[in-house]
Amino acid sequence: MDSRQFFSTYTGILIAVNTIALFGFWILVNFMGETQLISWIALMPSAILSGKYLWTFLTSMFMHAGIGHLLVNMISLLFIGNFVEKLIGKKRFISLYFIGGLFAGIFFVLISFLTGTDLNVYAVGASGAIFALGGLLAVLTPRLPVLVFFVIPMPMWLAMTFLLFGIWALSSGLGLAIGNMAHLGGLIIGLSYGFYLKKKYPRKTEMISRHFSR
Repeated sequence: MDSRQFFSTYTGILIAVNTIALFGFWILVNFMGETQLISWIALMPSAILSGKYLWTFLTSMFMHAGIGHLLVNMISLLFIGNFVEKLIGKKRFISLYFIGGLFAGIFFVLISFLTGTDLNVYAVGASGAIFALGGLLAVLTPRLPVLVFFVIPMPMWLAMTFLLFGIWALSSGLGLAIGNMAHLGGLIIGLSYGFYLKKKYPRKTEMISRHFSR
């Protein structure tokens, strides 16, 4: 795939925007206080519940905690995103991406409020949206063989379960404030949309499932 083809896809555009956003953040930090800048971009339950910075439901989807966080998400988006975009079409793909990402943020804030956890723990990253895409594949192509971390072979449905708990355990163990519940929120949207498509297009989705289980 050449650069022209890459940027003709929504997946390619999203990867470019996410990458530019992180480097843009590093530039802006030199002119603004990091704490203030994070409060304007990251999704923080304490601010949302006070009616402030509501736009962070969107901006947090394009911000990452560092280069490692960005690389993991963009590599995942490159492979999962391109596949989903071809599978369900551009319009459905981009709609699922943003709806999944936005619901992931809402779910994160809601769970933080209901469980009484630290409301100043913020969420950033495209993970919620990516988990929505993965959730869709877990329903439509559950037996699709994938390599988790490019090494461990497993079917798609198991891979999504493994990744969800793996990310939660890793980030919790390292004390990373990236909003673990957002991953689950995105996954719920992806699973729900997958079951909706299966009910609406039973013959097509069954053909897809069989084709990608070979």
